[in-house]
Amino acid sequence: MLNLFNTQIDSLSIHRVGNKSRNENIFLSESTYSLTDEIVPLLKEFFFRPFREKEENYFQFAHDVDLEYNEMFNLATEVFTNPSSVHEVSKKITRHLFEQSNHPHIKNGEVYVTYLTNISIDNQTVDALGVFKSELRTDFLQFEERGSNLEMILQEGINLNKLDKGCLIFNYKKEEGYKILTVDSNRYDARYWLEHFLSVDAFQDENYMTKKYLKFCQEFAKEVVFPAEDKKEEVLFMNRAVNHFAKNDTFEETKFLNEVIENPDLIPEFKSFKADRGEKYSIEDVTSFPIANAAVSDARRSIKNVINLDTNIQIKLDFVNPDSAEKFVEKGWDEERQMYYYLVYFNKEQKS
Repeated sequence: MLNLFNTQIDSLSIHRVGNKSRNENIFLSESTYSLTDEIVPLLKEFFFRPFREKEENYFQFAHDVDLEYNEMFNLATEVFTNPSSVHEVSKKITRHLFEQSNHPHIKNGEVYVTYLTNISIDNQTVDALGVFKSELRTDFLQFEERGSNLEMILQEGINLNKLDKGCLIFNYKKEEGYKILTVDSNRYDARYWLEHFLSVDAFQDENYMTKKYLKFCQEFAKEVVFPAEDKKEEVLFMNRAVNHFAKNDTFEETKFLNEVIENPDLIPEFKSFKADRGEKYSIEDVTSFPIANAAVSDARRSIKNVINLDTNIQIKLDFVNPDSAEKFVEKGWDEERQMYYYLVYFNKEQKS
């Protein structure tokens, strides 16, 4: 879990990077920006809001040969080893970004490099290096009194409600390539920021594995359980799967299959589906891993527990009391109407 509430911006360096293919220049500030009490809260909201609003999908620096060949990994290590070097390193970071800015679609913009302290991640307090980029300009109006009239002045600037690109590199898990969060609001140059500039892979910790395995289970439920049985069983399968993750600290696939899949015929189907689709979720060879409770809670919120019928009726199943669906909901076929039906038993209707 990430908590940025008490995070402090210790330093801020601002540079500008152009597009090499359009012969645009790079501008490197000679010194750090002088932070004021008025600007700091605005910058913290500008830099941090996207990371509070999005799901925590972590990355790590990577390289096909060795981490020591990843330029951003080396630059981050230089800063964490000597935080006072952050401004000089910020120039190197901006030059590195400039070298990747050679596609016609890539926009010029300002680069902000910050040294951050007092960040809480996984219940540990660490420092971080923040690298952000603003690209898109917004028109806004200023007003000025001129004699007896109020005049409008059209100006252009950065919208502080939307960060175009950014990453937080935490001084944490260095051996794995540091733990990193990144955002990219503009998808026209998707490979430029994530692959070319940062060169990262997904951070495959317990949070990642828990999310990926439950995502795979959702696809299995939709593609196999639903066609083989019905929507009710699809919903109940996912409920059993999430509950299994919630009550265990470690995932063991054999135990999971025996407890969650009630129809024994579906167990070989599950294994076959995993062999076919497992690589998509990076779980093809995974049979055990520690379970992340936060990822289970996120998955529970995203799973649909509603049966939608083509007669414009919805049946919502209770995940808190899943046994109710087993005991009090029956599916059948009406010969006279030539339609399926759900039969629901109850004692009395509850007040809303």
